[in-house]
Amino acid sequence: MQLQWWIAYVTTILILMSTPGPSQILMLSNSMAHGYRKSLATMAGDLTANLLQMGVAAAGLVTLIQASYSFFRIVKWAGVTYLVYMGIRLFLNSQPVTNSHQPGETGRSGQALYWQGFFTSATNPKAIIFFAALFPQFLVPQQPMAEQFIILSTTYLLIDGCLLLIYGGFARLLSGFFRKQGAIRLNRVSGSLLIVAAITLGLKDIDSGAG
Repeated sequence: MQLQWWIAYVTTILILMSTPGPSQILMLSNSMAHGYRKSLATMAGDLTANLLQMGVAAAGLVTLIQASYSFFRIVKWAGVTYLVYMGIRLFLNSQPVTNSHQPGETGRSGQALYWQGFFTSATNPKAIIFFAALFPQFLVPQQPMAEQFIILSTTYLLIDGCLLLIYGGFARLLSGFFRKQGAIRLNRVSGSLLIVAAITLGLKDIDSGAG
């Protein structure tokens, strides 16, 4: 892949990611509620789902996805419902945030946060169509397809991962501020962010981007 095509691709991705999606908001919430270190599991879940979505898009299964879109709408709204439930549960939680290892780190397992990140990203079926529409714009037919796909996919995952790290780090700063005002307020802010993530995921029928 030529350098100018790669730069154009990176620029396009950065523009498309200029506004936070449900995965970024989820990362923000989990980093505030459960600690930055544990929120990395959320990032891993999101990137895993993105990688699978890219693979489905590359395999040419977009037509099948579109034909079964009613099913995927059900899957998506199940994800929305799950995030709303978790947000309300955290919002109403009056227990103080524990502080055994890091500020803001709770007993919620990294595995649970991983699957939360995975399902939040995976329940966005529009992402598969998004990747299927994005990648061909930067593929050169005369060059090996597999190599180009690896470059495009790796680049996307690196950019997405870096942005999630930034959101997680920013949340760590915010959590210190809200913790001074009480653990209940921190829970309410984190829970509200989860509900915002759910709303953002629900709007993905309109915004066909990934993330």
